Amino acid sequence: MRLPAILSLQLVLPFLIPGVISLFGYFGRKRQEGEAAPRFPIEGIGSLLFGLWLIVMPEFFADVLMFLLGFILIMGGVQQIASLSMARRWMPVPGAFYLVPSLILIAGIIALFNPTGARNTAFIIIGVSSLVYSLTELINWFKFTRRRPKTPVVHDDDDIEDAKIIE
Repeated sequence: MRLPAILSLQLVLPFLIPGVISLFGYFGRKRQEGEAAPRFPIEGIGSLLFGLWLIVMPEFFADVLMFLLGFILIMGGVQQIASLSMARRWMPVPGAFYLVPSLILIAGIIALFNPTGARNTAFIIIGVSSLVYSLTELINWFKFTRRRPKTPVVHDDDDIEDAKIIE
């Protein structure tokens, strides 16, 4: 069994099992006389159908997951580059700090535009890129964000007027 199929089947259980349990609970319940009929488990049916759809079309959901993860990596790379650009306002930022966010951005673009090409390799690249992103974000926080100058709040007391009470 290939990796995308395994990942999709692992996603099936949280949808399939609650759907089956809710249907068994609905149809297996004994009703007392005079008791209102229980509400039909629409959420259970939806969960069951979504789980069955995952079983029938695992490749589709693996592709959707690749698009989603690629988009997240692109957003993370752009955010890190923007943060480093802002940090240049208050301290020098070496060019080497832009290397990792650029690689994360490239990995996201590759995952976004080639989701079915080499999916197993792409999952590994996305996982490693996510770990590297979190580590570089932590390093950037320690190195740059903590050293950001605090802008003092300036109060202009000359423009304050006495308040008039209106009755």
